[in-house]
Amino acid sequence: MLTIYGPRQRYCDGLSRRSFLRIGAGAVGGLLAGGAIRPQLFAGDSIAAVANQVAGPAGGGPHKALIMVYLSGGLAHQDSFDPKPDAPAEARGEFAPISTRLPGVQFTEHLPRLAAMADKLVVLRSIVGQRDEHSSFQTLTGYPMDVSQREGRPNLGSVVARVQGATSPIMPPFVDLFPTMQHRPYNSPGPGVLGRDFAGVKADGEDLASMKPRFVSHEQMRNRRALLGEIDRLRHELDAAATNPETAATDMDPVYRRAFDVLDSNRLVDALDLAKEYPQVRERYAGGSANHQGDGAPLLNEHFLMARRLVEAGVRVVTVAYGFWDTHGNNFGHLRGNLPVFDAGISTLIDDLHARGLDRDVTVCVWGEFGRTPKINANAGRDHWAPVNGALLAGGGLRTGQVVGSTDKLAAYALERPIHFHDVLATLYDRLGISLETLLRDAQNRPQRLLPDTARVIGEIV
Repeated sequence: MLTIYGPRQRYCDGLSRRSFLRIGAGAVGGLLAGGAIRPQLFAGDSIAAVANQVAGPAGGGPHKALIMVYLSGGLAHQDSFDPKPDAPAEARGEFAPISTRLPGVQFTEHLPRLAAMADKLVVLRSIVGQRDEHSSFQTLTGYPMDVSQREGRPNLGSVVARVQGATSPIMPPFVDLFPTMQHRPYNSPGPGVLGRDFAGVKADGEDLASMKPRFVSHEQMRNRRALLGEIDRLRHELDAAATNPETAATDMDPVYRRAFDVLDSNRLVDALDLAKEYPQVRERYAGGSANHQGDGAPLLNEHFLMARRLVEAGVRVVTVAYGFWDTHGNNFGHLRGNLPVFDAGISTLIDDLHARGLDRDVTVCVWGEFGRTPKINANAGRDHWAPVNGALLAGGGLRTGQVVGSTDKLAAYALERPIHFHDVLATLYDRLGISLETLLRDAQNRPQRLLPDTARVIGEIV
């Protein structure tokens, strides 16, 4: 242990440069002790975890991004974007169809704002391959829950964090806005084989609290950073005097420097703080409630505003769990309440992205884990239906203003252009600039494909 006396100087947090600077194994650890500046911002508990997440090119310019909206429980496709007005009464439901901006294309009557902007949308009506499984795993990993857990298949956001890294040293690549839902399989899948360093930052609870220095002010933390820099200067001088100059210490460890950058920046916290948004913009995103619906997610449109602010600030992937759509009973009553809020929220997000010039770079994907039965049950509900599903895409430089695929007269099976759900994820990876040939490596360095080799980009829309 070496003790050095520094020049006389006192900092505002009471540390004196004339204090003893103990240089040894515990020198930096002492500065980080007690959580004072422990950078727990990203998934892992170590500073190395921060470095892994924030490593990436500095910048702030345009970048490819994805907002994934997961409809927990599974939206009735025939009561939203694939109405069947000519079907028998036991199948067609209670809602009337309305015309959209696209000739010959109809949505349900409770989606007028999305109908009016159908030229900015891609509607997929013939998604196949999904399993009757109440979970987010298929939509976020590309694999059923049992396969994902057994093989360690990572969340799409974790893949992007691992392959592309962050857009700047102070912003995470992946933010997960999923709340903790009562039905556990609805909750966001983890990073799998990629490890905790590449999990999404949770924008609630401890992760959010850890985005701010809770025990020292920013000015105090800058003083501590300067103190650590002085330690490095002294180490450098001592090592430079050594016989072998190649052993001289370098500047402050980049890991620590990035940790200080993260904690000394409010950029991520500011992006999550909707009070910093213009009131008139916040008003456009009004609607819904922070209360959970059923055992699923809240139906809260402000989450879309938060997602837009995050991608604008540099985040690559934002995942949003939105509402509860498992309508085994009272399907039409529930949708009369939910669909107008959904219509306002999604249309506002898409309009906002276009107004800000983000529609070329930010892809929006809205879907659930399966569709609903063609036949209305005795409780005026629709049950699970895995044979066919739908999805809504926008932005991302896609060739919008089209419907891809169709279903039969009951909306029971894909009739034209079946689209495997793997192909939806393949298209999202493509929009982010990630090749399907990319191989992930697990802890044992074994390669793992992103998706099965049968996955294909949906050519009509890219």
